[in-house]
Amino acid sequence: MRDWWRISTPIIITALLAFTSSAGVAFAQAGTPAPAADRPSQAKRIALFLAGGATGLALHESAHLVADAAFGAKPGLKKVDFHGIPFFAITHPSGLPPRKEFTISSAGFWMQHAENEWLLSPHRPLRDRGPFAKGVFTFNILTSVAYAGAAFAKTGPVERDTRGIAASSRVDERWIGALLLAPAALDAWRSFHPESKWAAWSSRGVKIGMVVLIVR
Repeated sequence: MRDWWRISTPIIITALLAFTSSAGVAFAQAGTPAPAADRPSQAKRIALFLAGGATGLALHESAHLVADAAFGAKPGLKKVDFHGIPFFAITHPSGLPPRKEFTISSAGFWMQHAENEWLLSPHRPLRDRGPFAKGVFTFNILTSVAYAGAAFAKTGPVERDTRGIAASSRVDERWIGALLLAPAALDAWRSFHPESKWAAWSSRGVKIGMVVLIVR
């Protein structure tokens, strides 16, 4: 069900690079300025930001693999394509019970949501964190936006996560896209407005609602 390599990688890498060269660098300098001698160079900040993005990807995929292992669903590699562009995807056997399918397909997003709640902790706002943490956060936001776009358009390989979630919960895939896009937008707002309680609780409510779909 992990269609990351088929749909999102080119989009996210391009966006991460663009973000790094503009807002990402400025964002990494937000918060209380450190003495000039203690600040990392711009090249190091960019490297840390991109390393954070790569870590976000690893955490997303590892969540799927943990869910696979928990249910005894042996993952494998499958060659697929996205509108003629060839990719390899990590997949699991089809025909699983709906709740197992739902959990495996959702695990990557649940990991992202948990990470964002930690990164957006009011005790240490994201703007006070370093470029590595901001790279993880940016990856999470852009990934949710990319998957939401695929869900709204109902495009991409049949193994895409949003389709697996929709099929196993018997919900239109476009609603799954909305459940991904809403907290991504709210969390992006929270990163600049950490005092915004309405955004924090609205985001958490949508995230919890996505988990509750497992009982359908």
